[in-house]
Amino acid sequence: MKIGLGYRRELSAWIDSGPPGVSCLEITAEHFYESGEAGRERLGQLRGRFQLYVHGLGLSLGTPGPLDPERMEQFARVSAAADPAWISEHVAFTRTSEGDLGHLNPVPPTKESLAILAGHAREVSARCGKPLLLENITSHFRWEGKLTETSFLNELCARSGCGLLLDVTNLYINSRNHHFDALQWLHEIDPRHIVELHLVGYSQAGERYFDDHAQPVQGELLELAREVLAHAPVRAIILERDEDFPGPEAMAVEISKLTALGERN
Repeated sequence: MKIGLGYRRELSAWIDSGPPGVSCLEITAEHFYESGEAGRERLGQLRGRFQLYVHGLGLSLGTPGPLDPERMEQFARVSAAADPAWISEHVAFTRTSEGDLGHLNPVPPTKESLAILAGHAREVSARCGKPLLLENITSHFRWEGKLTETSFLNELCARSGCGLLLDVTNLYINSRNHHFDALQWLHEIDPRHIVELHLVGYSQAGERYFDDHAQPVQGELLELAREVLAHAPVRAIILERDEDFPGPEAMAVEISKLTALGERN
């Protein structure tokens, strides 16, 4: 199992130093859309030292109708430059017919949503020539539908041929905000689908939990991650951080938490 982190420019000097325990990097595709030749060169440098994965934010797989051709082309160019082991996107939509909403939104757990997502997922995987993983998101409300979230995800993977990028933090946050049992949710997921994990600390305001990607990984998240590793043949764990970047020593501590998870598995 590989341990790594999401590549961010704020962490590039530390990454270039070759930090112990980091064997893979997850590239956010949108961060390289406008980077041109310099971006392709950077991806080539990183590809020579780390296993890469490419992660998308804005393909909006849950939006009805054709995928945005310009965004698809940009995503495919980044994938080609990075040559990742796999690519990933979210079980979400970010656009409507009126425009871009600017954030990830949940899709209703319906047969109609399944057909849209599965079709788009197959299209992205075929266009890039790479396996595609789909990530669970946080949301401030839960859609009600004929399918449970877990049965929806299982059927989505079966229809599309995709795997799951299980964001452990998102699962924990949703379980707290929407009052369900995270372990029961986990054990309703076919373990064969779970390929990669995301981990990052959460924040809390009153009784609400948030995924601001700015906190160290808390112990309860590590415990939930251990349950996932006991349940599924996970191939990679990625540490995320998007704000309040700590120094090298603190980052090394965060990576060591993930390394310990892998060693105990």
